[in-house]
Parts: sequence; C-alpha cells; structure tokens
Amino acid sequence: MPQAKKIVIADAPLRWQDVVAVARQGAVLELSAQTWARIDNAQAIVQRIVVSGERAYGVNTGLGALCNVSLQDEQLSQLSRNTLLSHACGVGAPLTDEQTRSIMCAAIINYSHGKSGLHRQVVEALLDLLNRGITPQVPSQGSVGYLTHMAHIGISLLGVGQVSYRGQIVSAQQALAEEGLKPVQLGAKDGLCLVNGTPCMTGLSCLALADATRLLQWADVIGAMSFEAQRGQIDAFDAEIIALKPHPGMQQVGINLRGLLDGSEVIASSKGIRTQDALSIRSIPQVHGAARDQLDHATRQIETELNSATDNPLLLGTPDNYRVMSQANPHGQSVALAADLLAIAMAEIGSIAERRLDRLINPHVSGLPAFLVSNPGVNSGMMIVQYVAASLCAENRQLAQPAVLDNYVTSGLQEDHLSMGTNAALKLHRALENCTQILAIEYLLAAQAFEFLKADFLKGPCFGAGTDVAWRLLRERVPAYDQDRWLAPDIASAASILKSPTLLQTALPGLH
Repeated sequence: MPQAKKIVIADAPLRWQDVVAVARQGAVLELSAQTWARIDNAQAIVQRIVVSGERAYGVNTGLGALCNVSLQDEQLSQLSRNTLLSHACGVGAPLTDEQTRSIMCAAIINYSHGKSGLHRQVVEALLDLLNRGITPQVPSQGSVGYLTHMAHIGISLLGVGQVSYRGQIVSAQQALAEEGLKPVQLGAKDGLCLVNGTPCMTGLSCLALADATRLLQWADVIGAMSFEAQRGQIDAFDAEIIALKPHPGMQQVGINLRGLLDGSEVIASSKGIRTQDALSIRSIPQVHGAARDQLDHATRQIETELNSATDNPLLLGTPDNYRVMSQANPHGQSVALAADLLAIAMAEIGSIAERRLDRLINPHVSGLPAFLVSNPGVNSGMMIVQYVAASLCAENRQLAQPAVLDNYVTSGLQEDHLSMGTNAALKLHRALENCTQILAIEYLLAAQAFEFLKADFLKGPCFGAGTDVAWRLLRERVPAYDQDRWLAPDIASAASILKSPTLLQTALPGLH
C-alpha cells in the first residue's frame, strides 16, 4: 500500500491544503525538533511561574470571571481537568470526523508556536488521536467561538466520552486501551490551552476553503453549459471587454468560459440571434469573479489565523527572561468575518445558478421542450427540481445572515464581545452543501438540454471543448432523461461528481 502523506510542522507557514490533507485524506501530522523545543520552552516558563507564585491568568488563577481566584499545588492539575469536564457541555448532532480532525490539526498548529505553555505529552496525545484514527465525538452546537468543541476533544485525552474508532462509536477509554495509550495527566495551564484560541473556527474554515475552491471551478463549467444550452451571445465574454473591469477573479472566469466554449458550433451558429442575453447568462464573469475575489480574501484571513498564536495568556521569552501576557488573541473576529463573507458569496453562486436553470426549463425563454422532456404533460420532466433549487437558495439566504453580529455577553461580563466564528464556519459548511446541490441540479438540466441541441448537428460533437467533456462526464453516471423517473438518485450522482476532489482537474486540467 502507498505510504500516507506526511505534513511536518516546522518553521514555514501552513496552508489550508495541509489541514485538509490531515482531516480528509489521513495525512500523518508530525512536529519537527525545533517545534518540540519551542513547546518545551513555553512549558518551562509555566513551571517557573508556578514556582515563583506570580499571578498569571489560567496558570494559577481561575478562569473567566474567576480570574482573581488564586490556586496552587495540586489545585493546578485539578483546574485543568475540571476545565475540560465543565466546558464539555455542547449539544446537538456530532461534527463529522473530518470536521473534528480539522479542529485538532489547527489546534496543534496553534501550540506549535511555543507560546501556549502546555505539556509536551498533551500535544503528543493529540497527535496520537489524529494519527491513529481516534476521533472524539464533538457536539456541533454550543460555541461562541471557542471552548466547548475543544473541551469535548480534550476529555477524550482523559479517557472520557465517546470517539469514532475503526468505523464504530466506542468509549474513549476503550479506544485508548486498544491502541496501547494511557489517559493524559494534565498539569498547570493544560486545560486552558486545550479549550482556548481559534482552532475550531479556523480548522472548519480550512475545509470550507477546499469546498468553495472546487465549487467555484465547477460553477464556471456548469454556467458555461447553461450559457451554451441557451445559445448565449459570446461577445459578452470578449477578452478586451472583460479586461476593462480588471477584477482578478473576473479575468480568470473570462479565461475559463472562453476555453470551455471554444469551438462550439452551437455558439457560432447562434451569434446575433438576440441583442443581449438575460443578466444571469451574460454576467457569469462578473458574479462568479466577485465570489472568487472574496474567496481569495477569506483565504488570506483564515491562513493568517491558522499560523497565529491564539491562546490567552501568551508566553514570551525564556524561563530566565519571560513575559506572561493576558490579551485577546482568542477572539476570532477575522475568521468570523471571512466565513460570513464567503457564505454570502456562495449563496450568490447558488442564486445565479438557480436563475440559469429556471430559464432552461421554461419554454417561454429556452427554445427547448417544456421542462426538458419529450411529451410534456404526461411527463412533468425537470419541473420540480427547480422547486428544490429555489428552496435551497432560500435557505442559503438565511445562512448568509452574518453570525458575527450576533454578539452576546458571557462569564459574568468578563467576556462581553464574542465573534461567533464557529457558528459562522458551520453555517458556511451548510451553505456550501446547498450550493453543491443547486449546481448539481443545473448540471443535470444543462446536460439534458444538450440532448435536444445535439439533434440539430448531424456531424458529431457540436459543443465547446470543455462543455462537451463535462456533458460526457455526467453521462457516464446519469443517462439522458427520456421519460419521468425517480430523480433524486440523478441529483445525488451529479453532486458526487462535484464533490470529487480530483475529478474536475483530471477531466479539464486547464481549468483554474
């Protein structure tokens, strides 16, 4: 069997692709020698603080509104354990395994800066969970940005709670025992480090970046198919015209569309049949391009956070010359805003796709059989899948409402401005899933329109260089729609194509 990919945390910045490789593809995560040295240095500072008796938040004090309660000796270890147990109070359905793994990976990257102060064995134990396939069951709801999700991960290190292991849900204690691992003994600051910071929203957002990147490429492909099926006027995508509005994303979409439609007899034969197309048809570069630019912005924000130290307090210097600083780096405003913005952008991608697919089934504007089926009347054809797309667009409109504005006050007025970044990231995941299904429906409808168009051209393939490939790719899995049949499996098959991490680049390697 091929060896699993290895991601080594050293001195270079990490990318969202690294988190996705660990979370989705099972890449092994390792820390370099210099990274371990940074972690050991910070822990030595914690020990110096404990010995000196200097008051430091979360090291030898209570948490949140209890920050002025001093603790000592065995209370410090008990505080760490109690922190995890008391904070592990999330509710709702559990996160998927890949979501939880993304959070764990982002947390380890946070600790790798050596500014947190947790014991080496705690980081080793987290690495063991990741690399041995022990995934804590983490309730999805209950975070104002941090705390609860990581607490549920942390209690697994103690042998408490449930985990996903070898395809089953078992107790953490059982999974640790089967792997020959022992529950971790926590020391000063370990509990606070495990629940603090922004790894939850950041890890989840890294997965969202992967999905958004892939979907925006598919949106160009499927949008080009709809454009061709409706005999669009290609002058709207002229390179010189597109260049007059030099947004980077718009330029790339223009390049993609021209390449996908290159050589199309349908487009060539349709030139001049109308003065201009409806906006949902001719504005693909402007709308898709704007979403790409927001994705680029979100990527910068999320990757900056991924490579940041986000604990409180943070430890600077060496055991002989240190500073311990209380501050607000766990506040995830940058990621929360980025995830909210990306949710808006992806809702718009679904919205314009729904308008395009509605035109495909409407005989008043499509020039095609009503609802893309022969013998409409006895056959309803693709009528109701448009309803589904409209429903998903409506839900995405709700999900596009900014989570970051929903501020609440917690911890006895101590934490009185919250990012809600984890909520933002989770609703972004739902918006991306909805957008996937909308594009899958448009894909089905555009491909079905091609079935009627091809009859007008008797000399073989008549479609664009890229749109023809995409049409044939779908036909390998979904046959043409001759009469009414159970449609849900067709949508699921189309969506599975869109979710493949490699299929699009294999079929259309020139697409960006």
